[in-house]
Amino acid sequence: MEIALLIISILLIIIVLLQSGKAEGAAQIISGGSSELFTNRKERGSELVISRVTMLLGLAFFLISLIATFIA
Repeated sequence: MEIALLIISILLIIIVLLQSGKAEGAAQIISGGSSELFTNRKERGSELVISRVTMLLGLAFFLISLIATFIA
């Protein structure tokens, strides 16, 4: 169980680092820049795949952690 958690956590870290920054203009909110931060952006192509893999890895990590808690 611990090995699976270790592998999933490493993959999760890598996949999160591969994601593009969606809050690119976060500093513009403070400085009064454009309000494009809250516009609806649709993920396409590789962004969509990376987003779904991140969600699946996070869910797998949560479920394995939950199962490991009840077994131990």
